[in-house]
Amino acid sequence: MQLWTIVGAIGRFMMRGGVVILLFVAYQLWGTGLSTARAQDNLTNKFNTQIAEFTPPTVPTEAAPTEAEPVVTATADLPIPEPGDPIARITMKTINSDFVMVQGVDLKWLQKGPGHFPQTPLPGQPGNASVAGHRTTYQAPFHRIDELVPGDIITVQTLQGTFTYKVDTYIDPKDGTASGHIIVSPDDLSILDQNVGNRLTLVSCHPKFSAAQRIVVTATLTSIPAPATPIPVYEGVTTDASTDVLAGGDSSAWPAAIAWSLLTGLVWFGTWWLAHFWTPSLLRERAQRVTRFRDRKFLTTYAIGTPIVLVMMFFAFTNIARLLPAAY
Repeated sequence: MQLWTIVGAIGRFMMRGGVVILLFVAYQLWGTGLSTARAQDNLTNKFNTQIAEFTPPTVPTEAAPTEAEPVVTATADLPIPEPGDPIARITMKTINSDFVMVQGVDLKWLQKGPGHFPQTPLPGQPGNASVAGHRTTYQAPFHRIDELVPGDIITVQTLQGTFTYKVDTYIDPKDGTASGHIIVSPDDLSILDQNVGNRLTLVSCHPKFSAAQRIVVTATLTSIPAPATPIPVYEGVTTDASTDVLAGGDSSAWPAAIAWSLLTGLVWFGTWWLAHFWTPSLLRERAQRVTRFRDRKFLTTYAIGTPIVLVMMFFAFTNIARLLPAAY
């Protein structure tokens, strides 16, 4: 085998590998949003049904509610949310973010929307309600939280009412500038502390496209707190605040990721083999004129095989994405 043949084969392999990487990046940025959009539709319908169920009939009153007085629609006697259940709608108008929040911060729940740390109070209740969310994938609910400034309003609707939070101010010790967020290390879990008053804590990975650090936004509750509900304990679900669950992905995805990747590779190779051996080889094509019938075979093989490879690649990418950090 001549050297130029080997070099050419390596070059073609690298080009195809580059295309696969670009396709995976495209899947991360846009493809993951498809599943999140479907999940958000289902969560919205379920949450609206719960709101209708727990909202009592409206009683006319002459007194207009103030900003600090939420319309409480339910007491502390609420059903305990299960992991993955919708628990609230969080709206940040200044950064155009409006999502239904789920219970739990495991990767499979954060793929549906912002996730509530189960070991912290529910939003609107006394204490520090902490929430995690993706910043660059799965519709990126926290993509622009670095743009929140002190005093910005965050609204959270729960089964107990609608509550208003105002973003806190942080002063940069280096230059004295005011900001609406801080950057902390992945193992700094003080953001989940409960001795900080009634506030909402939003956390995501930082910088964008990296899990090296965490970006944190805190906001103080300006509404009257709702009655507290018990902190749930789930069998088989980690709620230990000392575990940085955002740092790693879902290790159980390895078998599926490997299996789908191998199957995709086999189908890809099979398509290539049929196209080049069912039809004349490239060398023969250069040496003789290819009939229209053989040209049709070549194109038909790729026309059939390419969609199949892309579908299988989608499933492979889906499982590979599960291996990435939860708030990436």
